[in-house]
Amino acid sequence: MQRLIPASILAIGLALGGWFVGHGFAARAPQRIVTVKGLAERDVRADLAVWPLSFAEAGNNLAEVQARVQRDTASVRAFLALHGLADAIAQRSLQVTDRAAQQWGAPQYKERYIVSATLLVRSHDVQAVAEAAQATGQLVQQGVALQGQGPDAGPSYLFTGINTIKPALLSAAIKAARVAAAQFAHDSGSRIGPIVRANQGLIEILPRDPVPGAREQQQIDKTVRVVATLDYALRD
Repeated sequence: MQRLIPASILAIGLALGGWFVGHGFAARAPQRIVTVKGLAERDVRADLAVWPLSFAEAGNNLAEVQARVQRDTASVRAFLALHGLADAIAQRSLQVTDRAAQQWGAPQYKERYIVSATLLVRSHDVQAVAEAAQATGQLVQQGVALQGQGPDAGPSYLFTGINTIKPALLSAAIKAARVAAAQFAHDSGSRIGPIVRANQGLIEILPRDPVPGAREQQQIDKTVRVVATLDYALRD
């Protein structure tokens, strides 16, 4: 009787092994999937403008230099008020440089003191800021020595409504990906199954007009883009 027990266990083990082989083969079969990308874009307009207006005066008499900076500050404030931006000044900073107190460089300078001031404009009226930025020549004519007038100078136009349009944008990207997957399945004589994997991808804010060398922040009109990557199972 004791010899029959191991034999019974062996028989049961062989039977279970055959069951797992028979039923586990399909689970281990390679799963057919198709990887597709869905693109969605939306044109938006900036809803916030940030514009640092910097100017400076130099001289050997600190009191006189500071007085000229105060005059320039009044001119800039009046200029901003003329364009409806009197209440948009978010910050004012002042910096005084005494070249005689610097321990580096040769003391070869014509003017000892440099006083720099910056008025930071922050406004949701991006059109008013854009019009003012186009008219800064008026300040130059008044003797205000504006700084940072290179190609990267000027206001930065920002879009802060990403979270508002994100759900609809992602939905459109997923629908576009499903259309591509369905077309692939149709062409291959299959049908699409459920999503196996999904990758949202980055949401990008791009300039609407891709001008070479231009930054997205320099344009009021922008394009928000998202690319979703999805893996769909294929069924016979």
